[in-house]
Amino acid sequence: MTDRPALDHVTPDQHSVELRVLVDYCDSLLDSAAYQDYCPNGLQIEGRAVVSRIVTGVTASQALVDAAVEQGADLLLVHHGYFWKGEPAPLTGIKQKRIKTLLAGNVSLLAYHLPLDVHSELGNNVQLAKLMGWRVAGGLEPGNPRSIGLHGELAEALSGDALAKQLSRVLGRPPLHVAGNDRPIKRIAWCTGAAQGYIEKAIALGVDAYVTGEVSEPTVHIARENGIHFFAAGHHATERYGVKALGERLAQQFGIEHAFVDIDNPV
Repeated sequence: MTDRPALDHVTPDQHSVELRVLVDYCDSLLDSAAYQDYCPNGLQIEGRAVVSRIVTGVTASQALVDAAVEQGADLLLVHHGYFWKGEPAPLTGIKQKRIKTLLAGNVSLLAYHLPLDVHSELGNNVQLAKLMGWRVAGGLEPGNPRSIGLHGELAEALSGDALAKQLSRVLGRPPLHVAGNDRPIKRIAWCTGAAQGYIEKAIALGVDAYVTGEVSEPTVHIARENGIHFFAAGHHATERYGVKALGERLAQQFGIEHAFVDIDNPV
């Protein structure tokens, strides 16, 4: 690994940006202060004062942290960061190791959870729709301007098996498909990540199918008994795209380097 000089006292050039400027830009762009979340959104760990290279990824696991340090990143931008509500506060075990690695590498950690799910352009749900070719009609929670999930239509009606194959091809992993009926799918609702509990919101909208990342035991019965197709397409697989889109926006906005690192996760 090649050592990179610490940039704490370096004046930004055309290929770098002050950390505080980048963070302020993200906080404003994602309106992060408006959310009551399960974790702090924004800067979680402070590293170099100037950023010229960022690495993005879904979860700040040890593998992603190591990759960011190896690639000489000044900042690691993720969807799942640290300091979740209800978790033990002491910096011990794997949390200590992860944070110690970031501090030793002088790498900042920037994390956005719900703000990056909801954003109307860069959010996980909009990005998934763009990738799949789904037409967005509105929020999964009508009347809520910050609805996490969305609903809309497929470009053309598909059977449940055909949509499962399309999800598998686009996301790179086969989804769990619960066929609540044998009718074709046209109207659809979706919410990336662990949103299986929102299936009843989808049912209330009268859609033909609901797509999320994970599944719980009751979800199968709810889908079958309400006659709706359900797809668990992977928490990680459905949430790769918001943070990548934000990284690309930052690279364009500030003329800095960006690399997305995909640490495979079957869940």
